[in-house]
Amino acid sequence: MTKYVVSFTQNPIGGLRTRGCKSMMKFRENEDAVSPVIGVILMVAITVILAAVIAAFVFGMGSNIGTTKNVAATAQQQGTNIIVTYQGGADAQSVVYLAFSIDNAIKGYSTDTAGSIVGPDTTSGISTKVDVGTSWKFPGGTEKKEHVVVTARFADGSDQVILDTFV
Repeated sequence: MTKYVVSFTQNPIGGLRTRGCKSMMKFRENEDAVSPVIGVILMVAITVILAAVIAAFVFGMGSNIGTTKNVAATAQQQGTNIIVTYQGGADAQSVVYLAFSIDNAIKGYSTDTAGSIVGPDTTSGISTKVDVGTSWKFPGGTEKKEHVVVTARFADGSDQVILDTFV
C-alpha cells in the first residue's frame, strides 16, 4: 500500500505561505519494502534449501540411485512340483542368469535354455543368456505354501528380485 506524506513549503521569511500565494504542497511517496517478518521467513527458507542441496552433494545421497529393470517371472504349483517360468520384459536381453530360492533355501542358478540349473554352491557354468519362456521345475511340498523368490543377475552386475510370491 502506498502512503503519501504532505508537507508545505516555508516562506523564506518564516511561516507558511497562505495569503496571496497558493500553498505549495509537495507529495512524497513512502514505499515500504516487504514486511520484515516475511523477509526473515524467506531468508530462512532459502538457507534451509541451500543447506539441503549442499548436504546432498557432500554426503552423496544422489549418487547411489540405480535404475529398476523391467523383467518378470511367474511361479505355479503342479502337483507337488513348483514350475517357475521366465516371462522376459523390456530388459530381457541383459539378463545373465536367474537365481532360485524356495522357502529361503537357494535351489540353484539357471544354466541353459533347456531349464537346467547348477547347484546352490556354485555360479560357474551358468549361461550368459536366459531365453523368454524357459521353465524350471523344483520339487515342492503340499503341506504349506512355498515362498518362491527369483532374482535376476544383469549384464551390468546388478541383481534384482523379479518374483517374490507364495505358491
